[in-house]
Amino acid sequence: MIKVKLLDYTPEPERVVAMAARLCYSAAGAEELVERLSEEKVREMVRKMVKIGHGSTLEHASFTFGIEGVSRVLTHQLVRHRIASYDQQSQRYVAAHGFQYITPPTIAERPEAKAKYEALMETIRGVYDELTEMGVPKEDARYVLANATETKILVTMNARSLMHFFNLRCCNRAQWEIREMAYKMLAEVKKVASTLFFNAGASCVNTGHCPEGEMTCGKFAEMIKLREKD
Repeated sequence: MIKVKLLDYTPEPERVVAMAARLCYSAAGAEELVERLSEEKVREMVRKMVKIGHGSTLEHASFTFGIEGVSRVLTHQLVRHRIASYDQQSQRYVAAHGFQYITPPTIAERPEAKAKYEALMETIRGVYDELTEMGVPKEDARYVLANATETKILVTMNARSLMHFFNLRCCNRAQWEIREMAYKMLAEVKKVASTLFFNAGASCVNTGHCPEGEMTCGKFAEMIKLREKD
């Protein structure tokens, strides 16, 4: 089970975005910006910045997530999002005896495939234990570990990077595991910045059209309806 928790974020993230926007279009100084912005004006300006794509104003708000119950397959994809900060549980320093692992649904739903998969994981656990008992350092014994091995990671992204992340990873064409994590992250940030992330999600939800061309999932209308319900 993937666990995602918003651990920390820029205080009043939407007000910070609105202040950045006002600074771009006003002669007022920083102290005046804080005093002049009502809650209604903050919401108005944030929605405007998101709609017109003035992304630099969104970069002043950052969000830090604690993520557990994911595989190394997922984190290999996640760290490709470069404008972010990451710290991951180390297989070099943390022993992996009896490691937990992630099972894809397509394997879990097939008894024969599941049996083979679980047998392989048990074999890997045994070989890892044997290697470390022989004196092989953890940093070298980890070479036998599977991509399925469960891991934990701390992730910090600014709002602009998160928008891009949601565009790609909330898409139905994203792999199931990272898509599930992306939706959980989106749910977390909406709790504290609902206006900022009002139309965040897959590209079709965010922009109103699908960029996948012939590779579209064909569920554009369904995705839009889900956003409207949300």
